[in-house]
This record gives sequence, structure tokens and C-alpha cells, in this order.
Amino acid sequence: MISSVRLRKNLWLSVSYILLTIIAILVLYPALWIILASFRPGTSLFSETFLPEKLTFVHYKELFSEFPFSRWYLNTLKIAIVSTIFSTLFVLLTGYAFSRFRFRIKKGLMSGLFILGMFPSFMSMIAVYILLLNLDLLNKHSALILVYSGGAAMGYLLVKGYFDTLPKSLEEAARMDGASHWTIFFKIFLPLSKPLIVFLSVTSFAGAFNDFIFAQMVLRTQEQQTLAVGLYNMVSAQFATQFTIFAAGCVLVALPITILFMIFQRFLVEGLTAGAEKG
Repeated sequence: MISSVRLRKNLWLSVSYILLTIIAILVLYPALWIILASFRPGTSLFSETFLPEKLTFVHYKELFSEFPFSRWYLNTLKIAIVSTIFSTLFVLLTGYAFSRFRFRIKKGLMSGLFILGMFPSFMSMIAVYILLLNLDLLNKHSALILVYSGGAAMGYLLVKGYFDTLPKSLEEAARMDGASHWTIFFKIFLPLSKPLIVFLSVTSFAGAFNDFIFAQMVLRTQEQQTLAVGLYNMVSAQFATQFTIFAAGCVLVALPITILFMIFQRFLVEGLTAGAEKG
């Protein structure tokens, strides 16, 4: 009996490892193809061999010599960093308010935000565009920062669930010592929420860094464009055949996001499961 259970367990583990290996190959193969294509001479992504016969760095040089790639990079970093700071703060404050405050319309407001979060964001693009047009914010980075940060409160549910697990005795002890809600939030809740903050910051940064649809709608001039918009326009206009340069740009775009996820992998896993269990 014990041997049959162990046999089934080993069989299930073997099947799981095989499936995970197949999934990993399917996921990594396109990424490896793009990386190798960025070092391949010529302009075509297609090649009869997977490994290029000769490696070249000329495509990376052409990105900065023929295109304002460095400006696109700085624009994207500025928008992503500022949006990450504000959006993380907004969603933490929203989650704290729903977790610790009691008011009449709390349940209705939570339900309303939950329902609004179920709709795709592109459904509001026309309304947001008209609003930005009337505020004279088109072709400005502040428009992207406002939209990215303003919608962060929709993700309050994860923060509320995590804050609900923190012992109320800590808050009560601080209140007895005369601490205000701001003091409790910044000196008690935030230090205890490091995995959650890292998860929210990295995901917010990645979302703003890789966004294309809304940035393409708002940003008009080449000097104001972000990486996603600039690379798209680069291969859809007069440089439609420069696919290896486009591959080099894709590698440089994915580099900071990949590094962030590798550095904060442990915190991301903890933050993703934050609030899943009641403490």
C-alpha cells in the first residue's frame, strides 16, 4: 500500500517536471530568439540556424546613433519611477483606510471599486482623452503619471487583506501612546509590509514601463515618446525593415524589468500571497 502511494507520488512528480520543462521551453524560446537576433548581422529576424554564425553589437550602437533611444529611455524611467511612488502610496493608503476605518458607505464603496476594476481600462480611454485635452495635458508626461497613479486605488483589495492580518494590538498600543493614524501607518504598518510594498512597487513599475496603448494615444512628438511607443513607430514607419535593431531595443527594454524581478523574487512571492490567510 505504501509502495503504491509512493509510486503514484513519484509518477505525478515526474509528469509535473516534464510539463514544467515543456512550458519553460515554450516560454524561453521566443525570448532567446529575440536576444540572438539582436546580435545577428543584417536586418532580418529569420535565420536558418538558431545560433548566429557571427555576433555583432552594431545594432545596439545604431539604436543610440540613429534614434533618440536614450531620450526614450529617460522618458520611460521618469514616468515609471514617479508613477510607482504615487501609485504605491495611493493603494497603500486606500487599503489602510478600508482595513482600519469604519464608515457608512464602506461596503458600497468597496463593491463599486471592485466592479469598476472588472472592466477593461481601454473602455475609458475616450473619456480620459477628452479630459486630458480639456486640461491641456496631451503630449505631456504628467498626463501618463496622473492616469497611472489615479487608477492604483483599484488594487486596494490585496493591501486590505494584508493589513487585516496585522494584529490590532499593535495599533491599540500606539494609540494609547498618542500616535495618530499617520504615525501608525508610516511607523508600524509600512515597516511590517515590506514584501507587499516591493510587490506593489515592482508591478506598478513594470506596468508603467511597458505600457503602449495609452502612451501612444497621449504622446505625439518623438522627443516625448516612451520606449514602447518609440520602438513601435520605429518598425512601423520608414524603418520597417530594421527588425534586428528592433530586437536589440526589445532586449534593452526587458533588461531592467528582468533585473528587478530577479532581485526581488523572494519578496514578490511573499507579496503575492500576502493577505491570503487570516492571522
